[in-house]
Amino acid sequence: MKISLFQGILLGVFCFAAIVGIFVFASFQGGGSSTEEIGTVVIWGALPKAPFDRALTTARQSNTELKSVSYVHKDAEALQSELVSAIAEGIAPDLVLISHEELFALARVIQPISPSLLAERTFKDAFAAGSEIYLISGGSGAYGVPLLIDPLVLFTNRAILASGGIAAAPPSWEAITGLVSRVTSKNPAGNIDRALIALGTYANVSNARGILSALFLQAGVPLSTISSVGARRADLGTSRAEGTPPGAAVVRFYSQFADPSKVSYTWNASLPLSQRYFASGDLALYIGYASEATYFRVANPNLDFDVAPLPQLATGRSKSTYGLMYALVIPRGAANPTGAFKAAAALTDPTLNRAAAAATSLAPAVRSALATPPSEAAAATAYASALYARGWLSPTPTDTDTIFSAMITNVISGRLTIDAALAAAESTLSALLQQ
Repeated sequence: MKISLFQGILLGVFCFAAIVGIFVFASFQGGGSSTEEIGTVVIWGALPKAPFDRALTTARQSNTELKSVSYVHKDAEALQSELVSAIAEGIAPDLVLISHEELFALARVIQPISPSLLAERTFKDAFAAGSEIYLISGGSGAYGVPLLIDPLVLFTNRAILASGGIAAAPPSWEAITGLVSRVTSKNPAGNIDRALIALGTYANVSNARGILSALFLQAGVPLSTISSVGARRADLGTSRAEGTPPGAAVVRFYSQFADPSKVSYTWNASLPLSQRYFASGDLALYIGYASEATYFRVANPNLDFDVAPLPQLATGRSKSTYGLMYALVIPRGAANPTGAFKAAAALTDPTLNRAAAAATSLAPAVRSALATPPSEAAAATAYASALYARGWLSPTPTDTDTIFSAMITNVISGRLTIDAALAAAESTLSALLQQ
């Protein structure tokens, strides 16, 4: 196959980068001994600008090679379209900070990192297991350099729990159902005015996509798989040789909290968005990303809350939660791919990785950084949860929300049985994954 001039230049650049990269990833100390400067590197991302700029300021003070690395904030909803346009116009950034939820949609415009730059063994030794979603199958390299993880955790209103005689955050999902009657209260009109947990609906449950993903993954449902011939399809656990299919058990558990006929009823579609409801002090338990601790401290300085690990299945043999896996990827058409790779590698220095985590209220993706958690309680929970956080290769967040929302709405409205709603969701997801 004949390659273009640009492809030839890019190939030459990456051959040179391979020489540098062998050293960089051998020690994960940022490649500071190389005489080749990083140069100007522009990073795009949807994380808030001020925290990430603080992280870069700390990094520049430690590593002067990063002096010309800058960050440009982009709206999450517009990032994909702006990146595609920038590549077409020849003005692509050098790096893009994405979560794994954008990986499927952006894979076609990402320049993969060669295994000579980042071997699979090096990757697995260096980064938390959930970040392996960025590995390309067959040992063919990686889509990006992992940087941060935002795991789902359980926020607890300490005052509400104490008033109900509940001494600690529930460690299991089974324990949660037993707490509904001790916390949920209704006004004289019969409407819920204090809820245990926001589960059962979709539109007013913040992070519903992540919560359902966590429940599926804990139940052993992969959500998406690759066949022996390389075809990707959805797997929502719709079949089982004996007993209830695991996917159906997940949807049944989730939807029961919005069913007025069940003793676990504690939530409905008329209640406010769950994040706001927790901030107002009327929700005992809130499932959110670790980074949301900052929001609650600002939104309600008087809110007495704590952070605990996401509940697990009582019968589960290993812990699991859902998390957003952030990585730095090199887009096609980047002006400085060599410098971009070196900058990404430099930011994985354990000290700098911890500094980036502290600035953004996320957890590091680097294993050695996770090995020394901070003393602050919420951050310590985030670090511990990041070690067992997982994700799945999904369509765009908007598309996944549409599918999951329809599935849950069809169940709680009675329009479809659980099995039928689950099968419809699986079919629609598969169609998107095969595009």
